[in-house]
Amino acid sequence: MTAKDNLKKIYRAAIEAANPEKAIHGCLKLRNNILELWENDKTIETFDLNQFKKIFVVGAGKATASMAKAVEDILGQRIHAGCICVKYGYTRTLLTIETIEAAHPLPDENSITGARQIKGLLESTSTDDLVISLISGGGSALLCLPPDGITLKEKQLATDLLIKSCAPIHEINVVRKHLSLVKGGNLAKAAHPSTLLNLMVSDVVGDKIDIIASGPFVVDNATFSDALGIIGKYNLIRKIPPSVLAYIAQGANNEIHEKTHRPEKTTNKNPPVIHKITHFIIASNIICLEAAKDRAKDLGYHCLILSSAIEGDTRIAAAWHSQIAMEVLASSNPIPVPACIISGGETTVRVKGEGKGGRNMEFALQAAPFIDGFENIMIASIGTDGTDGPTDAAGAVAHGRTLKNAAKIDIDINQHIKNNDSYHFFEALGDLIITGPTHTNVMDIRIILINTYK
Repeated sequence: MTAKDNLKKIYRAAIEAANPEKAIHGCLKLRNNILELWENDKTIETFDLNQFKKIFVVGAGKATASMAKAVEDILGQRIHAGCICVKYGYTRTLLTIETIEAAHPLPDENSITGARQIKGLLESTSTDDLVISLISGGGSALLCLPPDGITLKEKQLATDLLIKSCAPIHEINVVRKHLSLVKGGNLAKAAHPSTLLNLMVSDVVGDKIDIIASGPFVVDNATFSDALGIIGKYNLIRKIPPSVLAYIAQGANNEIHEKTHRPEKTTNKNPPVIHKITHFIIASNIICLEAAKDRAKDLGYHCLILSSAIEGDTRIAAAWHSQIAMEVLASSNPIPVPACIISGGETTVRVKGEGKGGRNMEFALQAAPFIDGFENIMIASIGTDGTDGPTDAAGAVAHGRTLKNAAKIDIDINQHIKNNDSYHFFEALGDLIITGPTHTNVMDIRIILINTYK
């Protein structure tokens, strides 16, 4: 059994633990036409389906199709209609709920089609209806409906600039919410006055429900001024499309209503608030980390979870993860060898080159020079959604022989770091981690193995 074999078993256990279909079956139970919401083996809320004329199911995200499959299994023909928007290839066979595939991480025309269709369906609901929303990471791109005066191309450029700026996801999504007619609680307004059960798979640090997929069903407390400040913070004022900047500036000057995104002078009152709404997170990053820890223990490792909330610059995070690994190897501190150190969260990369990659592959690329020569150390970073950036890889693995192996085939790691070209570096070495679509999304997991063998 090699270290790479162990690594694969550990990250597969982690991803399986966040299976959204299983999570839905774990938290939703139907008994005598009563839909029960469960947490920790206890019923925390009930919905008497006899009181509702119609049930609608909507949602967006990379995990949403699997969530929808479970809801159809539970409710069957009780579902009147539904529509979800998912990433291309992240589909499941559904009987009642319509699926629209769209692009990620940048929206496309299908993102607009899906947003309009879901919004229209919600606007057809009434007081006697139940809406079940299924939200997961990726929903920010998959649901796109910019206000008048902003084109899809301009929205794509603004999003791309934010993603490449090294801004954390909560700041990116503050801007996204203020460029959208569906995010920031706008779909909850569309569903007024129905009853809403909002089920979420969290892909954000701290499980902040207003940030997951930019909170389409969650009241937004951020402001246009906050969005404008973020654009300025990352020096994007002169880069972002003028129409986008002008729209946000209008909002910051109180010329556009924070809640309706319509001109203030045409707004006579605050938008309606949904009369009953329940938010519930069905899966998150810490579940993955605990499962990885349990599997690593089964394989004979001493285990330590650092945190499920690692954020910040990818290079800095890679450096201190590497230093912890070297400390364990040198002094058995904080745990003895064989050791498995696990962390989760979502780091950021300031993209300066034109290469191909994502934050997980970048993490492994940045770690490789630190652990060069330490042949007992292996460091991997994996996106639980199965796609790292705009690639077919979930992440990559670096180890003490990575630089030596690269030199043998005349690959210069420094050039790949400079060009943010982590994908082609690890592709050449055979060290990409490719899982295919996982149908879940609970941020990233990083696994460090310090072995007694190479």
